[in-house]
Amino acid sequence: MSTPAHRLTPAFGVAGQLDADDIAALAAQGWRSLVCNRPDGETADQPASAELVQAAARHGLAWRHIPVVSGQWREADVAAFAAALRTLPAPLLAFCRTGTRSIHLWALAMAGTLDAESIRRIAADAGYALHPAVLHRAPDASP
Repeated sequence: MSTPAHRLTPAFGVAGQLDADDIAALAAQGWRSLVCNRPDGETADQPASAELVQAAARHGLAWRHIPVVSGQWREADVAAFAAALRTLPAPLLAFCRTGTRSIHLWALAMAGTLDAESIRRIAADAGYALHPAVLHRAPDASP
C-alpha cells in the first residue's frame, strides 16, 4: 500500500492519498467505508475520485466524497463528516493528501462526544498534531 492507514479507534482511521490499487488491500484488512476529503484536481498526480469510487464499489466498500480545501473546515463539511461517521459501515477510513484534513474533520465531528485531551491524545498517537482551534471546540476534560 502506498500510504499507511492509522486506526484511531476501532471504528475510524485516517490515511494519506490512496490509489485504486490500495483499495483492494484496505478491503482485505477489513475497512468497510472510505471517505475522501480531497478535492479533485488538487495536484496533477492524484487519482480522480471517480476512479477511486469505482475501485471502492468493486471491493464492496461504501464511499463518500467530502472535499475540503486544506485548512478550511466549514461547518457544512464537519456536519457531512459527522453524518458519514454515523451512517457509513464501520470501520471507516478517511483520507486526503497526508491525513491531516481527515483527522481534523474527525476531531471537529467528535468535539461534542470526546473531551479535548482525549481527541488530542488519539491524534498524537497516530502522529498528528491538531490545530489549537480544533481542540477549543471540544469540551474540557475537567469536571
